[in-house]
Amino acid sequence: MILEQWEEEMTETSVEHIPVMLKEVMAYLSLKERDVVVDATLGLGGHAEAILKRVGPKGRLVGIDRDAQSLQMARQRLRPYLGQCDLVQGDFRNIQEVVRGLGLRHVDAVLLDLGISSYQLNNPERGFSFQADGPLDMRMDQTSPISAFDLVNSLSEKEISAILKDYGEERWHNRIARSIVFQRSQSPIETTQELSKVILNAMPYSARREKIHPATRTFQAFRIAVNRELESLEIVLKKCVDLLKEGGCLAVIAFHSLEDRIVKHTFRALSRSGKITLLVKKPLRPCEEEIRQNPRARSARLRIARREAV
Repeated sequence: MILEQWEEEMTETSVEHIPVMLKEVMAYLSLKERDVVVDATLGLGGHAEAILKRVGPKGRLVGIDRDAQSLQMARQRLRPYLGQCDLVQGDFRNIQEVVRGLGLRHVDAVLLDLGISSYQLNNPERGFSFQADGPLDMRMDQTSPISAFDLVNSLSEKEISAILKDYGEERWHNRIARSIVFQRSQSPIETTQELSKVILNAMPYSARREKIHPATRTFQAFRIAVNRELESLEIVLKKCVDLLKEGGCLAVIAFHSLEDRIVKHTFRALSRSGKITLLVKKPLRPCEEEIRQNPRARSARLRIARREAV
């Protein structure tokens, strides 16, 4: 089995950051020494570290991330390999410009991990989580002009409702939007805890007893809107495929149904055109052991495609 082969080769990774579905990613990318790989969502460098070990000293990694702080932490983690890395702060939307700006025309593999990193979630100052109080920020790129505070406190009730419905698939989007607009008319909603409280108060009692926290979908929706995460995912996937050499693989890890739906439909269309072959018919999911060790991996879905001859 392909996963068993990788499991035998796998070495321990840093306990500070656990890359999601690492065994499956490495098994299906089928990397070789001297390969050139793009990790277009570098995060804290967990996947990248494993990739660099696999491709050897003659291999090369291009790492791209919007978050300057995450990029700096990844740089520290990857210090032994910096001579064979190009770490770039940027948006994966610009993957072709970044890669070709480095003098590369095609690469052997591309990885997209669409999740938010544990570092971002655990840092209250970044405002991604309702678990601790912090400013309503949610920007992956801290130089971006629009934060969650701006959306929450300036959009109309109709616009907020649409964001919660389209990006959070939130059943109670109308009630929450109405409550947000009422609350901000009294005073601006400035922190994650303030927003979480507004959401809770807007929901019927029965909805507050669901498995996931009642604020989860709303926070997801605002994060996606702030960072424009879904706007160009289909285009990015096509750019990634165009960058691959014949036989090269693209692995995509999605964490919610909106992302995974885009990946599924884009892969299906590219497969019908003959550009790619799907290496898994249905998305791979993390095993029970991984979920126990890293509960945030629970919602991960991994899809892999191989580039075919043009």
